[in-house]
Amino acid sequence: MARIPIEMPKLGYDMEAGKIGAWIKKVGDPIRRGEVIAEIETDKSTVEMEATGSGTLAEIVHDAGADVTVGETIAWLEDGG
Repeated sequence: MARIPIEMPKLGYDMEAGKIGAWIKKVGDPIRRGEVIAEIETDKSTVEMEATGSGTLAEIVHDAGADVTVGETIAWLEDGG
């Protein structure tokens, strides 16, 4: 099984970091591409983060409430391959 990083997305032109508002999925949950997995808060709004791949949520690196730099790994997806 391959582990694929889920990274903090860049949601705006000048966004450098975001806050994980809430995790919608928990470790062990199956995830399908396009499914909402978390809520990301920016200084202007809260955005639903969709999965870019399918598999199982293997690990959450940063809990809800954490401020995370764009591009940093926030969780790991196991692709089941």
